[in-house]
Amino acid sequence: MIVSGAIASRDYQDVHHDAEAARAKGSPDLFMNILTTNGLVGRYLTDHFGPGAVLRKVAIRLGAPNHPGDTMELTGTVTEVDGGTVRVRVVGANGLGHHVTGTVTLTVPVTGGTAAP
Repeated sequence: MIVSGAIASRDYQDVHHDAEAARAKGSPDLFMNILTTNGLVGRYLTDHFGPGAVLRKVAIRLGAPNHPGDTMELTGTVTEVDGGTVRVRVVGANGLGHHVTGTVTLTVPVTGGTAAP
């Protein structure tokens, strides 16, 4: 997934597809790029909020790298709801720590006056 995510996002930095090059640059292995992480965060939230959810703003920062074989667990906390606009604090953690942290703003369908999951 790390290599295919880098290729799909046209990120040809060698550290995302060449383990030897990554090691030569000080990393223990190749690692995931931010665009793949961004896609995983978006998918996590649209899977939760449903097919009517639309990502409006994604503000994430990378921390610990995701290497091959790592497991990243994404969690989200709704921090604000304003009609159909929802703001979610997202954390993606692996064995090394927080891989990604940030805030995502979505619009979701409104039912009964509140945002629907």
